[in-house]
Amino acid sequence: MHPNHTANPTIRHITFDCTNEPYELARFWAEFLGRPISDLDQPGDDEVLIELADGAPGLLFVRVEEAKTAKNRLHFDLGPTGRTRAEEVERAVSLGAHILTDCTLPNGRGWVVLADPEGNEFCIERGELG
Repeated sequence: MHPNHTANPTIRHITFDCTNEPYELARFWAEFLGRPISDLDQPGDDEVLIELADGAPGLLFVRVEEAKTAKNRLHFDLGPTGRTRAEEVERAVSLGAHILTDCTLPNGRGWVVLADPEGNEFCIERGELG
């Protein structure tokens, strides 16, 4: 290990490419995660930031020209808080996501794979309420 630990990089953002309006995709995630869009950002901007709590990397939505062509190599696994997995899936769908695969097992374990309005995959796992 390098002796100067302060020289290590910090993850500032997790970036989503957007072929449509970055602000609209940011609004989906801001509503779903209950986190604010940066006060500096507005509709029509080419970059829009959602600020997360406790120094976690922000979610940055950036306008690009090329369309998504394959499955994401990185995705969120989200655990519901105060809701069941089914309630959280229903809420995500009501905000504009769509279900890709339901991997819920008969014993209640598993997850549901969804896609956000731009087609970025994410999973909702079982929460403490089921």
